Amino acid sequence: MQPEFLANVVNEERFQSLTNELRCLVCQNQTIAESNADLAVDLKNLVAKQISEGKTDKEILQYMEDRYGEFVLYNPPVTIENSILWLGPFIVLVIAVFFLFGSLKRQSNSKD
Repeated sequence: MQPEFLANVVNEERFQSLTNELRCLVCQNQTIAESNADLAVDLKNLVAKQISEGKTDKEILQYMEDRYGEFVLYNPPVTIENSILWLGPFIVLVIAVFFLFGSLKRQSNSKD
C-alpha cells in the first residue's frame, strides 16, 4: 500500500528505511512501516511525497521531529534533555541496592 510514485528501487529503499525510523504515534510500539493506523498511513504518504520532492533523509526526519516532537523518532538520540529517561532506571536500581545493603547490614548488626 505504498504510493505509486515510488517506482524505482532507490526510492523504495529510502522509503522503507525512513518509515522504519519513525514511530507510529497511535500504536507507539510500532514503526509507521509496520502500522496500518490512519495516521501512520498519512505519515507514510507524507514521507513518500517528500522523497518525490527531492528532500534528503535528514530533512525528512527533521521535518517529522519538528512537527511531531522527538517522540516520533523510533530510536531518538541520547541528549541532555532525555538523558534522565535513559539513566533513570539505572539510578533507581543503584539507590535500591544501596538501601537493600544498608537494611541488611543494620539487620545483621541488630542480631549481634
